[in-house]
Amino acid sequence: GALTAPITRAAGTDISHWFDRTTGDIKRCVDPLTGLETYYTPMGRFVHVPPSVVSTVVETTFDVPWWKDEQYVIGYLTRKTRQVRVVNTLNHHEATLEVCSEETLSEIQDRYREFNAHAASYTWKRLCQPLDMKKTLEENGIPDETEEFDRLGMPGDYYIPAIHLYFNDDLTVG
Repeated sequence: GALTAPITRAAGTDISHWFDRTTGDIKRCVDPLTGLETYYTPMGRFVHVPPSVVSTVVETTFDVPWWKDEQYVIGYLTRKTRQVRVVNTLNHHEATLEVCSEETLSEIQDRYREFNAHAASYTWKRLCQPLDMKKTLEENGIPDETEEFDRLGMPGDYYIPAIHLYFNDDLTVG
């Protein structure tokens, strides 16, 4: 129906800008006609959003609006992405990956398998120190310096930190 039209038009796109990052609720505004606070829906009112005018025919048979219902969550937005170079010391292959700041090294390793199916057969190190695969880059002492580069007027990719992979020869199968 009409209340699904805004969602249908947005299918396949990012709609995170519809929501308040702090509350997780639909953004709000003051209606210029009534002076009352209401939901901000410039794309049109949609399912589970009450109308901006008082009505006796509002659908209220739901406990949780769909945007707060965990069964509809298909992913989370990252706080920030960053780049990291993964250097295989055995064959000198280098891959630059864009990773989420929240990703653990184990999750990065899973994505690196696209380049090397035997990624788990390597010890992952930074500056000769083994990395904790359960921690993020930041937690492993690999800071994201892109904001500092921006502040200094340097390109964000001026320096991309490297992780070096050392082959373990453990005969694992990819």
